[in-house]
Amino acid sequence: MGSLGTVSEATEVLQRVFGYDAFRGNQQDIIEHVVGGGDALVLMPTGGGKSLCYQIPALVRPGTGVVISPLIALMQDQVDALRTVGVRAGFLNSTQDSYARREVEEAFLDGELDLLYLAPERLRVEATMRLLDRGKVSLFAIDEAHCVAQWGHDFRPDYLELSALHERWPDVPRIALTATATDATREEIAHRLNLTEARHFVASFDRPNIQYRIVPKNEPKRQLLKLLQTEHAGDAGIVYCLSRASVEKIADFLVENGIEALPYHAGLDSRTRAANQARFLREDGLVMVATIAFGMGIDKPDVRFVAHLDLPKSVEGYYQETGRAGRDGLPSTAWLAYGLADVVQQRQLIDKSEGDDAHRRRLNIHLDAMLALCETVECRRGQLLAYFGQSQEENCGNCDSCLTPPEAWDGTIAAQKLLSTVFRLRKERGQKFGAGQVIDILLGKTTDKVRQHRHDQLTVFGKGSELRDTEWRGVVRQLLAQGLLGVEGDFGTLVLTEGSNQVLFEQRQVRLRREPERTRAPKAAKSSAKAKAAIELTAEAEPIFERLRSWRGETARELGLPAYVIFHDATLKQIATELPSSLEALGTISGVGENKLAKYGDQILAVLAEVV
Repeated sequence: MGSLGTVSEATEVLQRVFGYDAFRGNQQDIIEHVVGGGDALVLMPTGGGKSLCYQIPALVRPGTGVVISPLIALMQDQVDALRTVGVRAGFLNSTQDSYARREVEEAFLDGELDLLYLAPERLRVEATMRLLDRGKVSLFAIDEAHCVAQWGHDFRPDYLELSALHERWPDVPRIALTATATDATREEIAHRLNLTEARHFVASFDRPNIQYRIVPKNEPKRQLLKLLQTEHAGDAGIVYCLSRASVEKIADFLVENGIEALPYHAGLDSRTRAANQARFLREDGLVMVATIAFGMGIDKPDVRFVAHLDLPKSVEGYYQETGRAGRDGLPSTAWLAYGLADVVQQRQLIDKSEGDDAHRRRLNIHLDAMLALCETVECRRGQLLAYFGQSQEENCGNCDSCLTPPEAWDGTIAAQKLLSTVFRLRKERGQKFGAGQVIDILLGKTTDKVRQHRHDQLTVFGKGSELRDTEWRGVVRQLLAQGLLGVEGDFGTLVLTEGSNQVLFEQRQVRLRREPERTRAPKAAKSSAKAKAAIELTAEAEPIFERLRSWRGETARELGLPAYVIFHDATLKQIATELPSSLEALGTISGVGENKLAKYGDQILAVLAEVV
């Protein structure tokens, strides 16, 4: 676009190319800083508009913006989306043949690309470095920058090489972006990418349109099915499982129950993974059941729910994964089923993990923070934001703790009874058992195992009849979460900790969370006063919206594009509500830029003429 641009140029590009009236949050400050040649480290939640923070400076500054992204499987979609709005974009990665690569290289050297996407490993190839030397680079954007953090949730060794960018091209501004990072991770990113002099921009991590819910596990498959059938029928969503076997099992279970679901994990061949991902991105209403191998960089805006059937290893991972819901700002659900076995399993995985004691300590710190989020009696969102060093003035009104407040109770006596049982088994019998046997002893159950080991002769036998089995399991889970009880070995046997001694012998009080009886699902996310304003369709607008969605689906199939690349739901809802009758009026709709207006405007007006 010629000479270095101004803020007014950036605003003009925002409106003309992308079809938005104004910048959101601190987008304008970031763009102004990078356009002026400054380095930036940007922390902004998924759906907050991170990509515009480098795309617009690349369009305003002379040369080509080079985007380093680990998402090879998604580069084609990212480039297609940019081309749809009239941006000249290309990519270089290992999926291309030599002819396609040469074509992109020539376009770059001829100054005919606004944006060039590269996988980080390409920058380890000297030929790529020489190519960039021969062309004009306007900026380097390092997407998913948390991949550089050694103890983050998605470390990629290739990212460590990116610190060399500044040494080779000292005058080219760099912008590193991530959707999640604690202060410690942010400092590590800055250090490892040689961005210590960069200006930091930290947006609010709040996603008010997402309703956070964490439920005790009780037949999790059935709980998931009920959630999908009652609240998210026909919606696109992601279900995360810890193991490949679980992924296959849950996907089959959903299909058997009439829900179109696909599996995704590293054990599938690359062709199947790519095909399933492409279907999820291009079709409406599919459910992807996956390990955490799936999801980074998924731009699908209409994911209405993210469900976890296993406990995430860290709050950062949980935030990143749940952030794939509701990128369009419309009401969405983040749902997690969590139980005692999750805590035991994660503790065991940490004990067996490779690495030194310091590494295991870090993993335990991550897990402790995740457990604290699960067990809090306070607002979930407040706890989540506090983890990232941010605060909220009042409860959010859009999480399960706010919608159906749990009760905190004094669990000291219950904790002492349970710890005393573990203590007596060890001291009097030299034995260690898992939670099930300990709870059977407290409830006075005369099972074969109890009789075999003569546990009915222990003084604690039958002393816990005031709580039900499920309540005792909650006590064990919360004691494990608080570090007041330990677990060891492959069979998850319970052991005492220093904290246990404080409860047993030093009168330490134990506060526990009692889950409320839930007779109905919480109110929909859109009822929250803090949720981002969304267009509510009237009865008259609903069929028009559905007809526009149908047109969008047909058009996307013809062009081989994901439907959201044509238009987001939010744009179609505004069209269905405002019913523009001319190209000029259609051009004022949010998300309808110059190129899309020219490409699709007449078709949309024709659809409206049919149904209005």
